[in-house]
Amino acid sequence: MNPLTTLRVASVQLQHKANDKDYNLAKIHQFIEMAASEKVNLLVFPEMCITGYWHVPKLPAQQVYALSEKLADSASLKSIKQKAQQYAMAIGVGLIERDNNNNLYNTWVVCMPDGSLQKHRKLHAFEHPVICSGDQYTVFDTPWGVKIGILICWDNNLVENARATALLGADILLAPHQTGGTHSRSPHSMKPIPMALWENRQQDPQALQAAFQGEHGKGWLMRWLPARAHDNGMFIIFSNGVGRDEEEVRTGNAMVIDPYGRIVKESYAIEDDMVVTDIDLTLLPESTGRRWLTGRRPELYQILTTRQGNEQDPISVRFGNKD
Repeated sequence: MNPLTTLRVASVQLQHKANDKDYNLAKIHQFIEMAASEKVNLLVFPEMCITGYWHVPKLPAQQVYALSEKLADSASLKSIKQKAQQYAMAIGVGLIERDNNNNLYNTWVVCMPDGSLQKHRKLHAFEHPVICSGDQYTVFDTPWGVKIGILICWDNNLVENARATALLGADILLAPHQTGGTHSRSPHSMKPIPMALWENRQQDPQALQAAFQGEHGKGWLMRWLPARAHDNGMFIIFSNGVGRDEEEVRTGNAMVIDPYGRIVKESYAIEDDMVVTDIDLTLLPESTGRRWLTGRRPELYQILTTRQGNEQDPISVRFGNKD
């Protein structure tokens, strides 16, 4: 059997409702049906799209536990697993996982066509003190002969994570996010999108679209995200929230990037949207990043696993007063 040369993928940008799983799942299932009608093989939803996101840091611990689910008997995942099998589609969604020891994780789960689950626990979780960070990279085989890796939101900002995922064999990196329009303490990084632009979107959609495409939305992504694909010879499927999320406005920009760092397909919408494209798998073997990887000198890289003394936990880095 000849290997596949193309794979049909889709990325969703979605505005969720805080604490409203029924509402969020209804939206997710609408997009699943849309993707099925377009014969999509791989469908990517945003980080924590089932539970909601930016309200979580404000919740008392018991309410975060109440939002969580064990994956094995997750009511939220049950119907998604069924659709994945029905449509022979891999479907990735985000939620708060509770393990058998009652530890919580920001987890992104891929429901596979054979009924199995693949999961990634965010490596740098800062959403709540009771949410733990994961401690493993995630790369797995698929029915289409390509390997898939997962990094959630801030995981992608640390270059070591993308490189490790590539070295583990990933051909496609799934990158579910909740980003854009977020306050950063770095003075020349992204900043909030004015809420007035969102509230006035019906009267002036162009102004909001310009902000989403500007330096605090897509412009910020373009400083680093294409390099993760190019330098490691991987496709990246970027999914994101869109619209108001508590006091912030997510900027959407759902996109697919090829192994040369080029945008294959992207959304310019200021609301829920899905981009669908066929990715050319023949680009992978001779991509620049894959050639560069063969020139590595691992004997020089011990510094990457040596503590420098300035490391902090993710919550301190994200919200603290020290850099």
